Amino acid sequence: MFNNKIALRNCKEYDFNKIYSHIRDIFKICDGPEVQGKRVLLKPNILSDSPPEKCVTTHPVVIEALIRFLQDNGATAVYIGDSPAIHIGRFRPAKSGIMEVCKKTGTEWISFTTKSSELKLNRGSIKVTSCINDVDLIISVPKLKNHELVYFTGAIKNTLGLVPGFNKTKQHALYQDRNSFSQFLVDLSEAVTPDFFIMDGIMGMEGAGPAQGSPYSTGVLIGSSNPLALDIIASSVAGYDPAVIPTNRIALARGKWLKGIDDIIYDGPALSSVIKKDFRRIPITGFANISVRFLSNRIIMLRKLERRPVFLKNKCTGCGECVKICPENAIDFHPADKKHIVLTDRKCIRCYCCSEVCRFNAIKVRIKPFGV
Repeated sequence: MFNNKIALRNCKEYDFNKIYSHIRDIFKICDGPEVQGKRVLLKPNILSDSPPEKCVTTHPVVIEALIRFLQDNGATAVYIGDSPAIHIGRFRPAKSGIMEVCKKTGTEWISFTTKSSELKLNRGSIKVTSCINDVDLIISVPKLKNHELVYFTGAIKNTLGLVPGFNKTKQHALYQDRNSFSQFLVDLSEAVTPDFFIMDGIMGMEGAGPAQGSPYSTGVLIGSSNPLALDIIASSVAGYDPAVIPTNRIALARGKWLKGIDDIIYDGPALSSVIKKDFRRIPITGFANISVRFLSNRIIMLRKLERRPVFLKNKCTGCGECVKICPENAIDFHPADKKHIVLTDRKCIRCYCCSEVCRFNAIKVRIKPFGV
């Protein structure tokens, strides 16, 4: 059984000294790994290179405080890396402030596209960055955010960033519904479980996460070596019933990380005092669990009631990133003007990757009225 200790600390602002102190405390309470003499890879959540105030990425102050803690405790080298949704070989997270932290702390940014290795999963295999084989420890630093497909993104989902480039998007084509994609996420996280997790929940993202939602002051920093325990507590903070989060439900049923929610050893303020009841959550629906591989007339009618990508012509700039990332080629430029985007609904698998990469809020996920 994995270590089931988890620590949550109230933290209202990105104050370096306070965050450093909390990280030190969390490591001690949760029996964090020994870092003396170790090479450590930090894996933040960098969906795209967005400014910290948008809450799309892990905040740079959290990253800096964690690096300083590791260096002060004898880590021989600290590296940072991630693979964003649209990943080119020379990607550097400059706008997010993380590259500045790298320069300031003497930390090396690692490109996950340079070299990859085959990783065996419960179902098949997948390419992941080879740098996981070159370090002694991996520390995952997720961001507390909503997610249109799996409702909530945390420790388990953050491991997907170890998969370089468009290999991530291909998984949506292989696992075309919410349940099977969540099974894949748990498979991946079980195959390569980071050694520790520090979640940046000081400012989270409510609404249309993981990219187009709104900043929300959740005011917490959470740590554990158990990704499921962390996601259960973090999703509770966001006001979800943790059992409705598919990755939580699937991982609990497997029993590798936890046998039950009651097994979590929690250290922190009363959980009821940090739950954000007014946090705007993703509507829970069962329709997206229906695989588009098995369409029938009845399911087609149900799909009309599903939340789907809706493209706003007045905001679209024609950058084409949604076209590039769609795993089923369901999105293209309109043949008449080659400027605005059209969706072939019968091809759409409701993975919502398009909304994740849109930088202009031109894609909304919602139920589209009949006849529109």
